[in-house]
Amino acid sequence: MNKNPFTLHVDLDDFLPASDEEKAYMVQMRPSTTFFKDGMKRLFKNKIATISLIAIVLITLASILIPMFWPYKYDAMLGVRPGKPVDSSYNNLAPFQYGETEQKRIAEGEKVFPHVFGTDSAGRDYFIRVVYGTRISLAVGFFASIIVLIIGMLVGSVAGYCGGKVDLIIMRIVDIIYSLPDMLMVILLASVLKQSGLDKAIEGTVLAKIGSNIISLFIIFALLYWVSMSRQIRGQILSLKEQEYVLAAKSTGAKPSWIIRKHLLPNCISVVIISTALQIPSAIFTESYLSFLGLGVNAPMPSLGSLASDALNGITSYPYRLLIPAVAISLIVLSLNLFGDGLRDAFDPKLKN
Repeated sequence: MNKNPFTLHVDLDDFLPASDEEKAYMVQMRPSTTFFKDGMKRLFKNKIATISLIAIVLITLASILIPMFWPYKYDAMLGVRPGKPVDSSYNNLAPFQYGETEQKRIAEGEKVFPHVFGTDSAGRDYFIRVVYGTRISLAVGFFASIIVLIIGMLVGSVAGYCGGKVDLIIMRIVDIIYSLPDMLMVILLASVLKQSGLDKAIEGTVLAKIGSNIISLFIIFALLYWVSMSRQIRGQILSLKEQEYVLAAKSTGAKPSWIIRKHLLPNCISVVIISTALQIPSAIFTESYLSFLGLGVNAPMPSLGSLASDALNGITSYPYRLLIPAVAISLIVLSLNLFGDGLRDAFDPKLKN
């Protein structure tokens, strides 16, 4: 029987309880997630960023684990033995070549671990020096970025939240530092710190193992490289501090430090993650060219930059000694830059779609 479309009678069938199937069809809830989980999902969909992350992890693990079982030490001169004359046959060995003593041991049937990248002019295994140089470069890049992050977050959050004269003074200091030529200031500061007697000041302390030149690098980053981070965080806080939840926290008597820690900085986390990730390759590159100029890590501790600098002396005879650290620096910096770009695409809300 057809129903009259113009009737005013109520159809009681419309008020029957919905079945479980109908409820499931009508209520399609999205699984609960967080900002971090959502960003990581988008990050791993980016194949280039994922490959870069895998490369960074493999390089880092190799720099940590390989020295544990490698038979040669980064500072051991293979041709120098106590009470015996120096064996110069170990100097400048090509990859997979052996010194005279090692050749005799091989002839006697003994197994000798090969020199994968040969040896340098002092008879030191070049492969383990490249591995240690990679470890030093990565460590300097990571800890320098942490220093930049802490100073940049502190200064940027104070300037953005306080505003007024405090913001004016801090931003003028930032403008002055921005106007300085980076390369020249880094070289001048490194030279001054090298001649400042820092070696004597840290002698006998835990910092002596790190070396005065690496401490000088950290001081340089603390003085010059925080300005970009602080400006980005300041801009974010300026746009967030007038939000309703911040005004509500102020009305309840919350302290400015509590508001910054609990409300403002957590909402700047995307800027913090992206800026830190992109700061690491910059720090590695700065350490590399300072070591190349002789202002980096203390000898005999190797760095990729110092290895490239040492290789210049025999570049016509042993060009691979310059090529190997140069490729290592390029691979690390490229992987970190691509991974940083992937983080920016994944965690920047403006680029979400």
